Formats: sequence, structure tokens, C-alpha cells
Amino acid sequence: MSRYEANPFAEEDVNPFAGGVSRLTPLPPEPYDRGATVDIPLDNSRSFKEKEKELKAKEAELSRKERELRKQEEAIEKAGGKVVKDKKNFPPFAPIIHHDIQNDVPIHLQKIMYVAFSTFLGFAFCMFWSIVAASVYCVNGGWLGTGIGAVILSIFNFIIVCPLAYFLWYRPLYRAMRTDSALSFAGFFLSYCLHIGFCVFCSISPPVLWSGATIAGIIPAVVYARNLFVQMFYFIGFGLYVCETLLCLWVLKRVYAYFRGSGKGSEATREAMRAAI
Repeated sequence: MSRYEANPFAEEDVNPFAGGVSRLTPLPPEPYDRGATVDIPLDNSRSFKEKEKELKAKEAELSRKERELRKQEEAIEKAGGKVVKDKKNFPPFAPIIHHDIQNDVPIHLQKIMYVAFSTFLGFAFCMFWSIVAASVYCVNGGWLGTGIGAVILSIFNFIIVCPLAYFLWYRPLYRAMRTDSALSFAGFFLSYCLHIGFCVFCSISPPVLWSGATIAGIIPAVVYARNLFVQMFYFIGFGLYVCETLLCLWVLKRVYAYFRGSGKGSEATREAMRAAI
């Protein structure tokens, strides 16, 4: 026995490929299925398309605003540094206001703005229809009593109420959609709720503030109209005011959803606090 024994912890140098035979055991073969299919999740394809559409819409909106800024800068330079007001273009036959939804309002808000504009025009038509109904009532036996007064008051309502609707709720909404101002949205919500309440009041048309036959509502159709021909005009007016109210509720819902989703509520609160301070 030698004095120094071999180290039992020393690693043994073994070549597994020596002698042409490997000491490693081969892995078992994996089964192969020629008809096997691989399931690839495609659930996010729709969300990707929606995001792509949103990005394209935002890109188009940014390019549109860039073009508008360039036009405004060119106009200011031509005017010698003076601020240029928006060009009046509506109505086309006698322009008195600036109204251009396609170029002023972002693409994703244009549908709401067009419907809101339709409600404004529809409200003006409802007020005009009240003039027609009051005139028919006056001609068909309403000369005595409330006939002439109903026609005069209906004309007065058309001249006064329609411009008020424009300045109180449509113009603030147009400004809010155009400039994305939180305070303009807040003013719109307040005045538009009053407008919807007024439409409901007109559809009923109780004889409270004026002659009952002044507004084409349900009560004049039942109480004041003396024949079926006159009642037909007032029932049509009632239906117009109901449709106007429903469209206004749809617009209010969509604008409020955008207002809440874009975080304008907290911004309006901050702006109101700054104005108060």
C-alpha cells in the first residue's frame, strides 16, 4: 500500500466519445402528428384594429389642426398682426354666423355635433309649426277669444325663443366641441337641461304662461281645437315636440359620456375654483 493514496474527491476524466461508443442515453423520440394544428389566440385582433383606427383618427385630427394653425398664421400675417375673426358662412343665403362642423369639430365628435345641430333646427321647426297650428285654429273659428292672441304669441315665441336656444345651449356646445373647454361643457349641460324641460312643457302646453292654443301640444289638441282638422295640426305638433325631446336626451347622454370619459369633470371643477379665487 502506497504512502499517498489517491484523492477520492478528484474528478475522473472520462471521454464519453472514446472508443466510438457514447455513454449518454439518447432522449426518447417525440410523437409526430401530421394533422396537428396550433391554436394561436386571435382575441386581440379586434382591439388592435380599433386602436389602429383611433390612431389614424388622431393623426388626421392633428394634421387638420396643423393646417388650421397655418391658415390662421397666414391670415394674421396678411392682416398685419391683427386677430382675424371667423368668417360668417351660415345660412348660405344670408351669412350671419360662423358654422363649419366639418372643419372646426374633431372627427370623433362630428356625429354628435350634427345631431345636436339637427335638434336645434328641429326645435325651430317645432316653434314654426306652432305658428301654423295657431293660424289654423284662428281661421277655423278662433277669431273670437284666444285666436288672434295665440297667433301673435306663437310668432313672438318663434322670434325670441329660437335665438335664445342658439346662444344659451347650441353655441356653448359648439365652442366646447371646438376648443374642448370644460367650462363651456358645464354651461351647455345647465342650459340644455332647461331646454329639454321646455320641450316637455311645450309638448303638454298647459295654459299657464300664455294662451293654451299658442303652442302645438296635447292639451290644445284636446281642449281648444273644435274640429278634427284643427286637432290634426296640434297632434302633429305634439309628436314633433316628443321627437325633439328624445333626440335631445340622446345628445345629452352622448355629450355627458364624452365629458366623463375625457376627464373634463375634474378640469371644470379646477377652472371654476380658479375663477372663484
